Amino acid sequence: MSAVQTLAVIGAGQMGGGIGQVAALAGLNVIVYDSFPGATDKCRAGYEKMFPKSVEKAKKLLDDADASKAKPEPQELEFARRALSGGGAALSRVKFVSTLEDLAGADWVVEAVVEDAKVKKDIFATLVSILPDERVVLASNTSSISITDIATAAGPHAHRVVGMHFFNPVALMKLVEIIPALQSSQEVLERTRQLSLHLGKTPLRANDRAGFVSNRVLMPMINEAFYAWMEGVAEPEAIDGIMKLGCNFPMGPLRLADFIGLDTCVHIMNVLADGLNNDRYRACPLLKQLVIAGRLGDKVGRGVYELSKK
Repeated sequence: MSAVQTLAVIGAGQMGGGIGQVAALAGLNVIVYDSFPGATDKCRAGYEKMFPKSVEKAKKLLDDADASKAKPEPQELEFARRALSGGGAALSRVKFVSTLEDLAGADWVVEAVVEDAKVKKDIFATLVSILPDERVVLASNTSSISITDIATAAGPHAHRVVGMHFFNPVALMKLVEIIPALQSSQEVLERTRQLSLHLGKTPLRANDRAGFVSNRVLMPMINEAFYAWMEGVAEPEAIDGIMKLGCNFPMGPLRLADFIGLDTCVHIMNVLADGLNNDRYRACPLLKQLVIAGRLGDKVGRGVYELSKK
């Protein structure tokens, strides 16, 4: 199995940018593409701030491990060593491009665009013509859409497609949820596991069902929190406080919804309802109403909460 040298990311937003960040810190060459004007410039500015902080974090993790103050997983330690030794040159390993054709030469691609099956399938159909080499893996960071469906867009190259679901913020979250399409080859799945470890993550496998494991469990809980608010069970601050203090959650479900994006939550609930053929997964009317009002969460400064008042 060939080692990954150049990883391309499609989408320079929160998720795609984070994936590119950890890949560069892990010593890979990175190509970042986004079709939205100004997105790559914003991503570059973020990297200039975050790479030095990531190197400092790596140093602290290694120091704490040496002093027996922390017990990180072996892949986290190895990632921290690579980040500390080569993190200063991480930005020089990143190339920002303006067309999909500029991804030619990558040996791994992670798509991290909007949660829309048609948009994703159009991208994968284009990728197989730009990157026809059988050794190039085509991964999707989708959090809920069927990987098997996405893979159909790759035609005879569907065996190269896999789900590689990172979590936000990518630099901090340890998990990569690996989802095989029905068409994915065993070699691709093993290489995905190995790459996840190289990036300092813990790879765990989930089958290709709507929402996989993470959103199959998480999103109905968030949705129920909106129902509790809508039905007057408690106000948002109390709902979040009870779940934080009573269940030891680091963030309450309504606050987490703002962080994820309320429109994204609605979309995932619809994917669950359609994919599992069960209307109990439909988004709460209040959640949908907030989205209609443009209260999408942190990305616009207001959702359940106002950003300045959190």
